[in-house]
Amino acid sequence: MRLGSHVSIRNGYLAAAKEAYRIGGRSFQYFPKNPRSLSVKAFDRSDAERCARYCREQGLASIAHTPYTTNLSVDEPELRQATVRSLINDLDIASVCGSVGLVVHFGKYKGRDPLKGYQLMIEMLNEVLEHSEGSALLLIENHSGQGGRMGMTFEELVQVRSLSGYSDKIGFCFDTCHAFASGLWTGDNWSAVMEKGIELGYFEHLKAVHLNDSVYPSQAFKDRHANVGRGCIGESRMKQFLLSPVIRQLPIVLETPNSSAYPHEEELKFVHSMIQKG
Repeated sequence: MRLGSHVSIRNGYLAAAKEAYRIGGRSFQYFPKNPRSLSVKAFDRSDAERCARYCREQGLASIAHTPYTTNLSVDEPELRQATVRSLINDLDIASVCGSVGLVVHFGKYKGRDPLKGYQLMIEMLNEVLEHSEGSALLLIENHSGQGGRMGMTFEELVQVRSLSGYSDKIGFCFDTCHAFASGLWTGDNWSAVMEKGIELGYFEHLKAVHLNDSVYPSQAFKDRHANVGRGCIGESRMKQFLLSPVIRQLPIVLETPNSSAYPHEEELKFVHSMIQKG
């Protein structure tokens, strides 16, 4: 199983990959630039290339994640163009780093007509991907429902991908906390969720997983991550999810609290031991 965690690029992309490997990861996630800015980054391509080479040598898989402020359904023209430029930049960095893809949250739209939000999202995907020449896919993440109710179902995710003119450049990232918070996964219906995803073709294009427990119960629509087995999803439900055939060989990345008292290195060991229990 390709378990890993989110790591910092404070010391560069290669250093991030080495840190992921040091703590026992077989995968990792990183922000390609400042996670609070949409500005375009002039990055060190040689460092990114060394990161890609190191990952190939060590059998590491990586995914990048867009800045927090990225919104695929933004309507304001100047912010929209800044978002497009940022996404193209992020995809370029991810491709040079050899990453599977770039995770982006499903769009949020505050206007009166929800269909306008989906239209804006598809238009932005097309504009970005028309100018993307690298190998990294754009991985759309399911939404928790916090701040808006778009992107909580497999049907929406699959439909947005199919309506894009560049569907071959789009995949998915499944977040367990988001699925639980939205009510897609109640904790007790994983078999039904998996069957629905298979039926709709969602899992054919699933490329990464965010492995997060939830501070709040299912259908609370609150995006608050807990350490695996220490939240409302719980150890037994997480184990059932991790043993699913549809996520084998995928990068499975922790986005959970990381502290000196319980670092990701220890949490990765716990997840491995949890899976190995009879």
